[in-house]
Amino acid sequence: MAAMSGGVDSSVTALLLARQGYEVCGGTLLLWQGENPREQSGCCALSEVEDARRVCARLGVEHYTFNLKDVFCREVIDRFAEGYRRGETPNPCVDCNRSVKFTRLFEKASLLGCELLATGHYARIEREEGSGRWLLRRGADPAKDQSYVLYVLSQETLAHTLFPLGDLTKREVRELAAAEGFPTASKSESQDICFVPDGDYAAFLERRLGAVSPPGHFLSRTGEVLGEHRGMLRYTLGQRRGLGVSAAHRLFVVEKDLSGNAVILGDECDLYARRMPVSSVNWVSAPPISAPLRARVKSRYRQEAQPAWLHPSPDGVLVEFDAPQRALTPGQAAVFYDEESGEYLLGGGTISTMPADAVYSRPVGKA
Repeated sequence: MAAMSGGVDSSVTALLLARQGYEVCGGTLLLWQGENPREQSGCCALSEVEDARRVCARLGVEHYTFNLKDVFCREVIDRFAEGYRRGETPNPCVDCNRSVKFTRLFEKASLLGCELLATGHYARIEREEGSGRWLLRRGADPAKDQSYVLYVLSQETLAHTLFPLGDLTKREVRELAAAEGFPTASKSESQDICFVPDGDYAAFLERRLGAVSPPGHFLSRTGEVLGEHRGMLRYTLGQRRGLGVSAAHRLFVVEKDLSGNAVILGDECDLYARRMPVSSVNWVSAPPISAPLRARVKSRYRQEAQPAWLHPSPDGVLVEFDAPQRALTPGQAAVFYDEESGEYLLGGGTISTMPADAVYSRPVGKA
């Protein structure tokens, strides 16, 4: 089964599988329907289902649609909302991969007699000689690599998964789609979370949580009142714009005080730290560590992996970077790659709240 989102990537995934001689069918998930279905965008829109069906028809393969709205709301949207309630900034794409795409869709595929699930992710799967362990490798196109959101996969999942686009660039994928006459060839990529297409997270969260995020104080790190904020849901660590606070120098959101309903503002240097705790760790291409390990670590999707030590801890892993890193945000994913090449994803987890004794220091090269 090719997971068909209605975009160009999944369209070419199905095409390549058919060309390679696989018996293919397409599977599309209905995950979300907002108040006005016509305003939907991204992989959850009804129009995307139609595009996926048209591609499958052109290839002459069966297409199936599965309604998993209840699962998506419970496992992804509710977790997203609760994370924000706790002052975190969660990544819903990770939860969707963990709890929907590579679990529920696998189940649907198996019921139809499919032995493998293929998706349009830009990543690669290899088998390690000797150990026989499955390895998850970065996509060949560094601008499109999506291994960061795949750290939740297990050895069992990797053994039954295909990533046909792993060795291709986005340009090559579009060229293949255009040559085949697919209606998805020139479709733009969705930049927003599918269930918040207008990008107004605060308004969505207030509706979802059933409560308005109350205003409160902006405070300095020493407790001085600097102004009034419009509700904590509207701010995230590292934010500078939209604060509405006048100051002689630039201020950034450096902390949230949930108990006091206060947003703490500080200098940019206050955002930097060397250490971060990571919980709910899943080891993919390597076994769990019992001793410190050198690795490269990404704390944000678009970040270059940074050299660090991984220390085993009771809750998972304590990451200690060689150099201070900016805005290590609780709720976001932290992903570990091998130190030597930076190509193979070792594992990953969720960034936890910084310990009280975290050491902050100024960014290298800045006053």
